[in-house]
Amino acid sequence: MKITKIETYTVSAGWKNWLFVKVCTDSEVYGISEATINGFIATTETAVHELSHFVVGQDPRQLNLIVDRILTTIADVGHIHRLVAGAIEVACWDILGKTLGVPIWQLLGGKYRDTVPAYANGWYRAERTPQSFLETAKKVVAQGFKAIKLDPFGTSKWFISHAELELSYEILRTLRQHFGPDLKILIDVHCRFAPSESVRVAERLRDLDLFWWEEPTTIERIELTNQIARKSPIPVATGEQFDKIGHFDTLAHAGHVSIYQPEPMSLGGITRTIAAANIAQANGAWVAPHQSGGPVATAVCLQLAAVIPNFLIQEHFDAFNDPWTHDLVTWRPVIDPETGHLPIPTAPGLGLDLNFDVVRAHPYDRSAFLDTSQVGWEKRLGTKGT
Repeated sequence: MKITKIETYTVSAGWKNWLFVKVCTDSEVYGISEATINGFIATTETAVHELSHFVVGQDPRQLNLIVDRILTTIADVGHIHRLVAGAIEVACWDILGKTLGVPIWQLLGGKYRDTVPAYANGWYRAERTPQSFLETAKKVVAQGFKAIKLDPFGTSKWFISHAELELSYEILRTLRQHFGPDLKILIDVHCRFAPSESVRVAERLRDLDLFWWEEPTTIERIELTNQIARKSPIPVATGEQFDKIGHFDTLAHAGHVSIYQPEPMSLGGITRTIAAANIAQANGAWVAPHQSGGPVATAVCLQLAAVIPNFLIQEHFDAFNDPWTHDLVTWRPVIDPETGHLPIPTAPGLGLDLNFDVVRAHPYDRSAFLDTSQVGWEKRLGTKGT
């Protein structure tokens, strides 16, 4: 079997563009994957085709060799380069699984679990008021989610005013008072605060029993996050912007962070994400992969959820995207209303395929990206809606 070509498909989901990749072979079997990154879809699509000469003519079942060719032949490897490698690797895993008639998790040694806890994200498309967040959250919890994530800080950057901090506190307090202690509330800081300010804000929120404090400061120096974790009353989570396995080793050596958030596609695919998970396990940490892309990237994370022993919880946007996006793929996970869990795919390969007619009906939109510096970004309408 040989790879004959790579096709790419861009899709506008309203507030973000998604990039899907199809690796074609000289047989009827092909593999799909996703290479979504906020604001850089056209750039990444170009990179896929520019690097395709490393892949065409190769046996997709030799996926380790293919990824190694992409990542080691050229010395200057960056984030988007690894994103392309990850997309191609996942598509090759999909081909291998389809060829052998088993899910990817079976190829990786079998599964630890049949379902995985999930937390809702992208749900708070609402006015930034306590009551508006509460009314929206009620609908999320009614679906069965036992955990929700939000960023309540508006457009505050580096430092936050007293009024803005008190509004953020009131949003979170309202959620905690209504839902009680059983609902996990996760906070995404989006790297917005200076280190000392991040600790100050976390201290203000101390009494709200928050599950984690994500990306609390700039990622220019990993050690800063570790320093915050040592002082923060809220457990710190980070790692979605890491594009090298070694970044997680640096995180581990500095200590105090026990929740690692690898982004599987940015890190270079499934094999490298498992390597990051192994570093976490060796240091008593847990893994909660980042996933703010489309439904194919969701399937990748669920394959990983099956095989990683120290898997904590999975980010889930799919339920809150526009309804038509549910038709993009032939299978999608649905939250169990009793447990708040998502199922692990069982079909061969990734466990799903793209509906290409739906894909083509929603082409790329250059205004479809998330800009947290724009007032009203919480509504997730893309830049044309702010």
